Amino acid sequence: MPIRWTSDLNTGIDVIDKQHMRIVDYINELEEASAASDRAAIGRVIDGMMDYTLSHFAFEESVQEEAGYPFCKAHKRVHELFVRRVNLYAERFGDGEDVAVELHELLKNWLLSHIRRDDADYAGAVRAHLQSHAPVDPPPAPAGGWFRRLFGRAAN
Repeated sequence: MPIRWTSDLNTGIDVIDKQHMRIVDYINELEEASAASDRAAIGRVIDGMMDYTLSHFAFEESVQEEAGYPFCKAHKRVHELFVRRVNLYAERFGDGEDVAVELHELLKNWLLSHIRRDDADYAGAVRAHLQSHAPVDPPPAPAGGWFRRLFGRAAN
């Protein structure tokens, strides 16, 4: 059964929520590829999801660090342990084993639990940091606007 995004998965940090939604899409794509017994598609999904998730983890960890989240190192360790587990599945898949159903269950359960518990713990600190560093309104543009200044004529 595909994962449906529900409001309890929102962290209130738009960029993080969009990244989580993309990971949910990958997990749902893995389920579809597994149901179709499409080994090539399963491999593509695993590779894409792993790459995307690693970049998401790096981004999430940097935002936590910037916000001064006190449990950033522990959160990073949770990510590292998860990556090791998923890498073992990827290796088994590479060795020809059918791991799609088992991997799908792990991913689904881990992600939903991780968002609701671990990510919810840092969300307040990151939101507060982002709000305190929100950009101020830019100064008004000079007469003629930026287009005229750059190109010497008005925009059409």
